[in-house]
Amino acid sequence: MIDKLNKKGEKEIIVTWSRASTIIPTMIGHTIAIYNGREHLPIYIIDRMVGHKLGEFTPTLNFEGHAKSYNKSRR
Repeated sequence: MIDKLNKKGEKEIIVTWSRASTIIPTMIGHTIAIYNGREHLPIYIIDRMVGHKLGEFTPTLNFEGHAKSYNKSRR
């Protein structure tokens, strides 16, 4: 898919569910929408990302902090 876009010189968003795919040098300059479990997040690939996995750039959990202390539940 990316080779075809490189030959044509086109840039379009590529949608994928594969978080385990390794980023290769031919992907540089493309935008890939990676699924995080809820939605596809668009990630622009730069040269420093080569060799990493796609899933490293899309967080799957949003940490909202620890639970607040509730005084009525304490003894």
